Amino acid sequence: MIDQGYECGHCGERHEGLPFSYGSGAPAYWREEFAADERSRLEDEICVIQGEHFFVRARLVIPVHDAGEDFEWGIWTTLSRPNFARMLEVWDTPGREAEPAYFGWLSTELPVYPESTINLKLMVHTAPLGERPHVLVEPTEHPLAVEQHRGITLARVRQIASLVQHAGA
Repeated sequence: MIDQGYECGHCGERHEGLPFSYGSGAPAYWREEFAADERSRLEDEICVIQGEHFFVRARLVIPVHDAGEDFEWGIWTTLSRPNFARMLEVWDTPGREAEPAYFGWLSTELPVYPESTINLKLMVHTAPLGERPHVLVEPTEHPLAVEQHRGITLARVRQIASLVQHAGA
């Protein structure tokens, strides 16, 4: 059985329940003043900013070699106006996962990487009904791209947990 606790590298304390996913409630570009703008909306799965910028919530999955489960970042990605309209058009359509992938830009800052994750190139893959789209990061030397394409270890999941736990500290 895998030990689901971890010794925090930041505070030195032991934390129980090792998280295998983290998410963001809004794209990095969202500001509270947009809530009063009739051309803007932030919902659980989609976001529109000033009628010009379109986002969808998605999953960025990273294999964990020694855990028997994957690690997941809940992220936001941009979509072009036509691709956003198409995604909404097929939102409730069975078989929507057969849609071609859409291009997007990562719109969530993941604070555990030494380089910004904003605007990494992605391919957005529509998932079956009831599942969020998933993204594949363009293969580059960015640490997030490397981790998604090569996978990580349980030790890295523990390290991420320590970093996220104390991101504001």
